[in-house]
Amino acid sequence: MNSKQSSRRLFLKSAALAGLAVGAEASASAQGVTDASAPGAQPGTHAHGQPARLATPAGRAVTKTITHTTYYTPLADSVGIITPASLHFMQSHSRLPDIDPEKYSFIIHGLVERPLAFNMDDLKRLPSVSKIAFLECLGNTGPRRHSSEGKNATPVTVQYTHGIMSCNEWGGVPLSVLLKEVGVKKEASWVVAEGGDGSKYSYCVPLTKAMDDCMVAYLQNGEPLRQEQGFPARLFVPGFGANHSVKWLRRLMITDEPYMTWDQSVHHAASRVDLGNKSRWFNFVWPPKSVITRPSAGLKLNAPGYYEITGLAWSGWGKVRKVDVSVDGGKSWKEAKLQDPILPMAHTRFNFDWTWNGEETVIMSRCTDDQGEVQPTLAELNRNWGRGEKDRLEPISNTHYWNAIQPWKIAKDGSITDVLFA
Repeated sequence: MNSKQSSRRLFLKSAALAGLAVGAEASASAQGVTDASAPGAQPGTHAHGQPARLATPAGRAVTKTITHTTYYTPLADSVGIITPASLHFMQSHSRLPDIDPEKYSFIIHGLVERPLAFNMDDLKRLPSVSKIAFLECLGNTGPRRHSSEGKNATPVTVQYTHGIMSCNEWGGVPLSVLLKEVGVKKEASWVVAEGGDGSKYSYCVPLTKAMDDCMVAYLQNGEPLRQEQGFPARLFVPGFGANHSVKWLRRLMITDEPYMTWDQSVHHAASRVDLGNKSRWFNFVWPPKSVITRPSAGLKLNAPGYYEITGLAWSGWGKVRKVDVSVDGGKSWKEAKLQDPILPMAHTRFNFDWTWNGEETVIMSRCTDDQGEVQPTLAELNRNWGRGEKDRLEPISNTHYWNAIQPWKIAKDGSITDVLFA
């Protein structure tokens, strides 16, 4: 029996013995036992589907600026891989449109044989698919997510550093079905998607990807999309940065070249030292990532002993092959256990048994996907982008597709902090 299994079994055994002791004491004074339940609502009066009255559901943190409103998924309180629709992150670049599904439609035009408009009835009569997949904002986990400075500072927790991502079961019509309906011309190579919000948010997707696994989604975890998630219909592009999955879909224009939309070519372009300080446009796929969600910054270990380290791993390129965990600041690594299901372009839950000795340490995780791509350290990421290993990208830097390994420091008092830039 290895030390991890032994520690875990001793912990569970001691917990069971403690429970027996409590039970014996309760039996000895049965007349003093109180019933924790109280008269509640009569059967049928509790609102169906609502949380239990005394339950404490997880909540989304929120930040607001002049141009953006962001709600963060509470990752530390999440179990499994599916994010409840009510806890899905939200990034809004303008006011949310209030669209009547009975009057809604979007058009597909441009380099097509038959420009067509599709309403909700059209979508629901066509062949449908469902897919469990993550959705992650381009700026998630970037350098500015690791700073709590400023007038409206947000505490640095895993919800703030990594919470602009979620994983849902999306349902809708394969985009390839709709494109075949309109007849895409041979010279076409790109799809320009435009949203129905106030800013007419627009992004380009290669036609090869559109014909592969994209969909026009109208379902989220088996229910209609939430308003902030694009109700009544949105484009969904698995594995790509979430900005490609345009919400409140208004039109799809088929073209023979990418359009230089402001959102894609200006707002989400960042200069790269390795490119001679030029900006690289049209980044697409999220590289492999992982993060320990518990224990993580903002939480506290009450005493030395057994703790399960758990977290999420994902890759826009495919499936997670393995996750390694270090409990000594990266000096050594051991493979974590992956929970089923292990799906392409979806969150994968990992677990690792650990006994904390009460000393200061740093814990972190590292993802390897089925393409052999490995999540880099901060130093490796700097080298990849043409910077010195010890260069510090300022927290205000607008860096996208950031996938550096996330270290959490555990102090002797059990407090946990983010030390990525320490």
